[in-house]
Amino acid sequence: MKNIKMKMARVEKDLSQEELAKIVGVSRQTIGLIELGKYNPSLSLCLSICKALSKTLDQLFWEES
Repeated sequence: MKNIKMKMARVEKDLSQEELAKIVGVSRQTIGLIELGKYNPSLSLCLSICKALSKTLDQLFWEES
């Protein structure tokens, strides 16, 4: 499942995938794969992304049923 919420939050902060990747210490490809739903990040990476985007885990990673 694509992570549209993460992509929207990144765009709201006016960050490219490359810029977010540098902030959280991963490659641009990793950010792209997370947004495409093809990579499940570790909890620590999720927390880093949330901090960088000023969002909570629920706001970015909770799947609605």
